Amino acid sequence: MNYRYAASDFVLELMSPSDTLRETQEKMQEYIANGVKLGWLINPKMRQVEIYRLGQPVEILISPEKLSGEDVLPRFILNLSIIWR
Repeated sequence: MNYRYAASDFVLELMSPSDTLRETQEKMQEYIANGVKLGWLINPKMRQVEIYRLGQPVEILISPEKLSGEDVLPRFILNLSIIWR
């Protein structure tokens, strides 16, 4: 049987100590290639967030306080203070 899956509009990856940055970045690129509109790769060790948007280059933020869900998740704000502790 062939199954067809619809891509989510949004994905969040929170890296654990055992994750490699390269593999996680490749996973994020795959999500975007499959139609995800917005993706956040949160790297607590580096205090960095990579924002992936469909059809746009990756944006890198250093120690942001908050992330906005933009048009994909209107009115959603993620407070990152608990991550950066």
